[in-house]
Amino acid sequence: MTIDEIISFVAGLDGVLAIRPAPGDGTPEISWGDTFFYYAPDGAIPTTAQPFATVVTKNYPGDEASCLDRPDTFRVNIAAGKEAFIQWTGHAPREPASSEVDPSATDTVIAHPVYGAAGWLAVVNPGERTEAPARELLRAAHHLARSRHERRAESTTR
Repeated sequence: MTIDEIISFVAGLDGVLAIRPAPGDGTPEISWGDTFFYYAPDGAIPTTAQPFATVVTKNYPGDEASCLDRPDTFRVNIAAGKEAFIQWTGHAPREPASSEVDPSATDTVIAHPVYGAAGWLAVVNPGERTEAPARELLRAAHHLARSRHERRAESTTR
Protein backbone atom coordinates (compact mmCIF):
# COMPACT_ATOMS: atom_id res chain seq x y z
CA MET A 1 0.00 0.00 0.00
CA THR A 2 1.21 3.46 -0.79
CA ILE A 3 0.67 6.47 1.40
CA ASP A 4 -1.82 7.84 -1.13
CA GLU A 5 -3.78 4.56 -1.15
CA ILE A 6 -4.00 4.62 2.65
CA ILE A 7 -5.07 8.25 2.72
CA SER A 8 -7.69 7.65 0.04
CA PHE A 9 -9.05 4.58 1.83
CA VAL A 10 -9.32 6.20 5.27
CA ALA A 11 -10.55 9.57 3.98
CA GLY A 12 -13.30 7.67 2.15
CA LEU A 13 -14.77 6.35 5.40
CA ASP A 14 -17.86 8.13 6.74
CA GLY A 15 -17.21 11.34 8.66
CA VAL A 16 -13.41 11.29 8.36
CA LEU A 17 -11.39 14.47 8.38
CA ALA A 18 -7.86 13.95 7.02
CA ILE A 19 -5.40 16.65 8.06
CA ARG A 20 -2.19 16.93 6.03
CA PRO A 21 0.04 19.56 7.65
CA ALA A 22 2.15 21.59 5.23
CA PRO A 23 4.30 24.71 5.21
CA GLY A 24 2.35 27.89 5.75
CA ASP A 25 -0.69 26.37 7.43
CA GLY A 26 0.38 27.13 11.01
CA THR A 27 1.20 23.53 11.93
CA PRO A 28 4.51 22.53 13.51
CA GLU A 29 7.20 21.85 10.93
CA ILE A 30 7.83 18.35 12.26
CA SER A 31 4.29 17.32 11.26
CA TRP A 32 4.64 18.45 7.63
CA GLY A 33 4.19 15.54 5.25
CA ASP A 34 2.31 13.39 7.75
CA THR A 35 -1.44 12.73 7.83
CA PHE A 36 -3.81 12.65 10.80
CA PHE A 37 -7.28 11.09 10.63
CA TYR A 38 -10.12 12.23 12.88
CA TYR A 39 -13.73 11.21 13.08
CA ALA A 40 -15.25 14.65 12.53
CA PRO A 41 -18.56 14.57 10.65
CA ASP A 42 -18.85 18.36 10.98
CA GLY A 43 -15.48 18.83 9.24
CA ALA A 44 -13.85 20.58 12.21
CA ILE A 45 -10.83 19.22 14.06
CA PRO A 46 -12.16 17.89 17.36
CA THR A 47 -10.83 19.76 20.38
CA THR A 48 -11.32 16.81 22.72
CA ALA A 49 -10.33 13.86 20.54
CA GLN A 50 -7.07 12.45 19.25
CA PRO A 51 -6.68 11.10 15.72
CA PHE A 52 -7.77 7.49 15.33
CA ALA A 53 -4.99 6.84 12.83
CA THR A 54 -1.94 8.59 11.42
CA VAL A 55 0.59 8.14 8.67
CA VAL A 56 4.06 9.35 9.63
CA THR A 57 6.95 9.75 7.25
CA LYS A 58 9.79 10.49 9.62
CA ASN A 59 11.15 9.82 13.07
CA TYR A 60 9.79 11.98 15.87
CA PRO A 61 11.81 12.79 18.99
CA GLY A 62 11.60 9.74 21.27
CA ASP A 63 10.10 7.66 18.47
CA GLU A 64 13.03 6.51 16.38
CA ALA A 65 12.70 2.71 16.76
CA SER A 66 10.92 2.21 13.43
CA CYS A 67 13.85 3.83 11.58
CA LEU A 68 11.59 6.01 9.45
CA ASP A 69 14.65 7.89 8.26
CA ARG A 70 15.23 5.13 5.67
CA PRO A 71 14.34 6.06 2.08
CA ASP A 72 10.69 5.49 1.10
CA THR A 73 9.73 4.39 4.61
CA PHE A 74 6.56 5.38 6.47
CA ARG A 75 4.43 3.98 9.26
CA VAL A 76 0.67 3.68 9.64
CA ASN A 77 -0.39 4.09 13.28
CA ILE A 78 -3.81 2.78 14.32
CA ALA A 79 -5.77 3.26 17.56
CA ALA A 80 -6.91 -0.33 17.33
CA GLY A 81 -8.39 -0.74 20.77
CA LYS A 82 -7.74 -3.40 23.38
CA GLU A 83 -9.35 -6.38 21.63
CA ALA A 84 -7.54 -5.92 18.32
CA PHE A 85 -4.31 -5.16 20.15
CA ILE A 86 -4.52 -8.44 22.07
CA GLN A 87 -5.43 -10.34 18.90
CA TRP A 88 -2.34 -9.03 17.09
CA THR A 89 0.21 -8.97 19.90
CA GLY A 90 -0.94 -11.76 22.22
CA HIS A 91 -0.98 -9.48 25.26
CA ALA A 92 -2.96 -6.58 26.71
CA PRO A 93 -1.70 -3.09 25.88
CA ARG A 94 -0.15 -2.38 29.28
CA GLU A 95 1.32 -5.87 29.74
CA PRO A 96 4.88 -6.66 28.71
CA ALA A 97 5.34 -8.59 25.48
CA SER A 98 6.50 -12.18 25.76
CA SER A 99 8.70 -11.62 22.72
CA GLU A 100 9.79 -8.40 21.12
CA VAL A 101 9.08 -7.68 17.47
CA ASP A 102 11.55 -5.46 15.66
CA PRO A 103 9.74 -2.09 15.42
CA SER A 104 11.52 -1.38 12.13
CA ALA A 105 10.25 -4.59 10.46
CA THR A 106 8.25 -3.82 7.35
CA ASP A 107 4.90 -5.31 6.33
CA THR A 108 4.32 -6.52 9.91
CA VAL A 109 1.61 -5.54 12.40
CA ILE A 110 3.36 -4.50 15.62
CA ALA A 111 2.55 -2.77 18.88
CA HIS A 112 3.25 0.92 18.33
CA PRO A 113 6.75 1.52 19.71
CA VAL A 114 5.62 4.50 21.81
CA TYR A 115 1.81 4.27 22.10
CA GLY A 116 1.42 0.50 22.34
CA ALA A 117 0.45 0.84 26.01
CA ALA A 118 -2.57 2.86 24.83
CA GLY A 119 -3.67 0.10 22.44
CA TRP A 120 -2.11 1.47 19.27
CA LEU A 121 -0.80 -0.84 16.56
CA ALA A 122 1.49 0.13 13.70
CA VAL A 123 2.69 -1.13 10.32
CA VAL A 124 5.86 0.08 8.65
CA ASN A 125 5.38 0.08 4.88
CA PRO A 126 2.25 -2.08 4.67
CA GLY A 127 2.57 -4.56 1.84
CA GLU A 128 1.09 -7.79 0.58
CA ARG A 129 0.95 -9.48 4.02
CA THR A 130 -0.59 -6.56 5.87
CA GLU A 131 -2.75 -4.70 3.35
CA ALA A 132 -5.99 -6.52 4.23
CA PRO A 133 -5.33 -6.52 8.00
CA ALA A 134 -4.35 -2.83 7.91
CA ARG A 135 -7.58 -1.94 6.14
CA GLU A 136 -9.61 -3.93 8.67
CA LEU A 137 -7.78 -2.36 11.60
CA LEU A 138 -8.34 1.10 10.13
CA ARG A 139 -12.06 0.35 9.74
CA ALA A 140 -12.19 -0.85 13.36
CA ALA A 141 -10.36 2.25 14.62
CA HIS A 142 -12.78 4.42 12.64
CA HIS A 143 -15.72 2.58 14.22
CA LEU A 144 -14.29 3.09 17.72
CA ALA A 145 -13.72 6.80 17.04
CA ARG A 146 -17.24 7.19 15.70
CA SER A 147 -18.67 5.43 18.76
CA ARG A 148 -16.71 7.71 21.13
CA HIS A 149 -17.90 10.76 19.18
CA GLU A 150 -21.53 9.62 19.37
CA ARG A 151 -21.29 8.91 23.12
CA ARG A 152 -19.83 12.39 23.74
CA ALA A 153 -22.49 14.02 21.58
CA GLU A 154 -25.21 12.10 23.40
CA SER A 155 -23.90 13.05 26.83
CA THR A 156 -23.81 16.76 25.96
CA THR A 157 -27.45 16.78 24.84
CA ARG A 158 -28.70 15.44 28.15
